[in-house]
Amino acid sequence: MRALLQRVASARVEVDEKIIAEIGKGVLAFIGVSKEDSNTDVDYLARKIADLRIFGDDGGFDRSITEIDGEILVVSQFTLYGDVRKGRRPSFDKAAPASLAKEIYESLINALSKKGLAVSHGEFQKKMSIDLVNDGPVTLYIDSKRESD
Repeated sequence: MRALLQRVASARVEVDEKIIAEIGKGVLAFIGVSKEDSNTDVDYLARKIADLRIFGDDGGFDRSITEIDGEILVVSQFTLYGDVRKGRRPSFDKAAPASLAKEIYESLINALSKKGLAVSHGEFQKKMSIDLVNDGPVTLYIDSKRESD
């Protein structure tokens, strides 16, 4: 499971020119699900996102999203599993099929909510427009298969 996290001052998602989710200070999390992902990956990612110290005074890194009462906006993005090593068109062979990806994506949203986070989310398998104000800028990449505690 992969996540691209952006520390934001604000972010919102639009579908069909209508705002479906909006947050203030917090994290915009783009989530990619692979064929190999399971609840172990969900638990790992939820813990990492909730506990990462990426907030603080003057742009510091000494407090987590839970410590600042920040919000999180979760957006499904299968393109995080795009492989561009061969040819000119990305291959998405490692991305999970839609049914599995949706199940794991929703499990992550639930796991983050259970950690006490204010969670908003995009709409799975929809074309979305994302507006954000990156705070920093701070952008971090997490891959549950390559990380260790």
